[in-house]
Amino acid sequence: MEIAVASGKGGVGKTTVSVTLASFYKDKGFDVALLDCDVEEPNVNLFLGAQINAEEKSGVYIPSVDTEKCTGCGKCSDLCEYSAIVLIKAKPLVLPLMCHSCGGCALVCPEDAITEVWREIGFVETGDAAAVKYAGGRLNIGEPMSPPLIKEVKNRYSEAAIRIIDSPPGTSCPVIESVRDADFILLVAEPTRFGLNDLELAAGMAAALGVPYGVVLNRAVSGRDMVKDFCSKRNIPLIAEIPEEREIAVAYSNGDCVSFIRNNYAPELEKIAKHIENNSRGKQ
Repeated sequence: MEIAVASGKGGVGKTTVSVTLASFYKDKGFDVALLDCDVEEPNVNLFLGAQINAEEKSGVYIPSVDTEKCTGCGKCSDLCEYSAIVLIKAKPLVLPLMCHSCGGCALVCPEDAITEVWREIGFVETGDAAAVKYAGGRLNIGEPMSPPLIKEVKNRYSEAAIRIIDSPPGTSCPVIESVRDADFILLVAEPTRFGLNDLELAAGMAAALGVPYGVVLNRAVSGRDMVKDFCSKRNIPLIAEIPEEREIAVAYSNGDCVSFIRNNYAPELEKIAKHIENNSRGKQ
């Protein structure tokens, strides 16, 4: 079972839900892996506190041109949709940060003047905490594309019974890469105008991917029903609610909100687990 926890915007409690859910499943006796795919701003391990056992560099392959062999025919430049390799006065110029590592330029080069060289983009760390397996990525500063690193994170702990993916916020390419293989997408939202707007985008993304999904309303406040109304109108399951309470904020500031929510809102976690069990991709 692969559960992706996502949100249309940042700061709504997505990582809190991810870590709490991992703790919940671990206490139920499952073999659980928690994968931090928010590689541009990873913070799962701030909550989890895993002991890091290994760290591995991650990279992509980009073209390298042998100018002695190159005849300046332009086939590589014509093929590249991202202008990662261009001709200037019949001389090839490679722009590494634009390259999507498809390898097409090397395939079409009639002179075999293009080879692929490895370029580091970040690293993946792995460890464990209280029987929860952990993997997370960290993208190097200045790198424009995170999906290759997200793929590397998702390759870890494929044998785990339950894998929880802590996705980046939003609906762009990194999020798609994080959630597209999931059996269920858990969308975390907050009852604000911004929260509602971005939830609508995230729900549209999940629907377009064809992955079953539902909503957890975080910081729920009586009388702020905009998210509830939206879910009702769109027939989107509102699975659980975590209220706006000072005690949760205090526990959060003390670095212990996971235990607090786990101990005080167990029925909501049970509802989440039961809904996912009955509505995941494998059940449809």
